[in-house]
Amino acid sequence: MIIVDDDDAVRQSLTFSLALEGFQVRAFRNGEELLAEQELPARACMVIDYCMPTLDGLALVGRLRQSAIALPAILITAKASAEIRRLATLCGCRAVLEKPLEDSSLADCIRDALASGGSEAFRKQG
Repeated sequence: MIIVDDDDAVRQSLTFSLALEGFQVRAFRNGEELLAEQELPARACMVIDYCMPTLDGLALVGRLRQSAIALPAILITAKASAEIRRLATLCGCRAVLEKPLEDSSLADCIRDALASGGSEAFRKQG
């Protein structure tokens, strides 16, 4: 389980709540940190915030796909417009969920993504 969110409180809250759900979580402050990671888990799901400085969530997913990293991605955002949802679908996100994440929808989405078999990652060449 990978979380990318620039908000410390959100990142820590997601890490804690998903750990309680039984997920092993690795958290990153931004897309650059994730892109710098030399090896990602072979079986994981990414939860990526849309609104981050420097590299937004959709751009991050696009860069990961260009690097042949096919882990399922779930985009989280405070305002899920129709355009964000359309772009998220185009870049291969499994879902777009709106903050605040108050029910089990995120954990359910993660379980669905992992169960669907689209969770293989490729090691980055570097």
